[in-house]
Amino acid sequence: MLTHLLAEGGTGNLTVELSITLEHPTRARSLFGPADQHLKMVRQALGVQVFARGGQIRLTGSSQGVSRAAAVFERLQRALRHNEDVTAETVAQAIATASAGGEKSGGDVLDVYASGHLVRPKTPGQGRYLEALQSKDMIFCMGPAGTGKTYLAVALAVNMLKHDRAKRLILVRPAVEAGEKLGFLPGDMQAKVNPYLRPLFDALHDMMEYDQIRRFMVNDMIEVIPLAFMRGRTLNDSVIILDEAQNTTVSQMLMFLTRMGHGSKVIVTGDDSQVDLAPGVTSGLLDARKRLGGIEGLAIVRMDKGDIVRHRLVQNIVEAYARDGQADSSTAAPDEAGPRGDEQ
Repeated sequence: MLTHLLAEGGTGNLTVELSITLEHPTRARSLFGPADQHLKMVRQALGVQVFARGGQIRLTGSSQGVSRAAAVFERLQRALRHNEDVTAETVAQAIATASAGGEKSGGDVLDVYASGHLVRPKTPGQGRYLEALQSKDMIFCMGPAGTGKTYLAVALAVNMLKHDRAKRLILVRPAVEAGEKLGFLPGDMQAKVNPYLRPLFDALHDMMEYDQIRRFMVNDMIEVIPLAFMRGRTLNDSVIILDEAQNTTVSQMLMFLTRMGHGSKVIVTGDDSQVDLAPGVTSGLLDARKRLGGIEGLAIVRMDKGDIVRHRLVQNIVEAYARDGQADSSTAAPDEAGPRGDEQ
């Protein structure tokens, strides 16, 4: 049952309140989620205030936001009516369905959740990056560790899979050791490359249930592979993410970029201050940055230390190394400070 309580404000600033009576008050905990997690998801995704008390939910916000939130709770109550479980994934799907019914949400919204929280940009640099991810077919993002380059790319890919805007997600990384020789690793080929691909799996596991990831991998919808396995392939209707791209050579980068097929999106991420290639070998990421600026449909996004969203010590460490010049001077290409007119 829905009851309108209040509408106030001038033109373009209308605030609406709506009261929803719970059909099954005894199952409120299932509807609200652990520690009211489901209510928080609706509040964060749709920009409305959500209050629950005495067998009712009260929504306050814009008319559009309240309308969408009401549609979410209607769908969740219908699930309870049919004795279905209400999980965080159920809530996310309900929010996505409700949002699709009206005007497109702001460019900084993806209905992808990690640990119950909506994945969204936290800094201006991340905002520019997400805008480029949504609007361009090929995106290069460079910046220091902890700026969310890979994380946001994976979030966008998961979003596109959920909405059938991509058929496959291909996660790629060069198998280059970070300044030390690990020797021969035991196991089969998959076991040997897993250590290099672990960061991509970590981001994926934050946003999808393990069983769903395993099912997608079995069905070949998600593939996590080393860069060397990309040769000779053409990938259509896919999101293809190359991580740690600073450790590609020029020929490897050319090989990777030309794998792009029709309907695909290519995302290249890397930290150009941490190149682990042998001395004298040019980084494919830095080379591509010089060559590809100004191509229509392609964006180059630069992140800096202000976009670091890990522990505050990470930002301080990056600043200290940059200030004191302690980073290995061989990691910088001779023209690293070249023109940036094509970057966002």
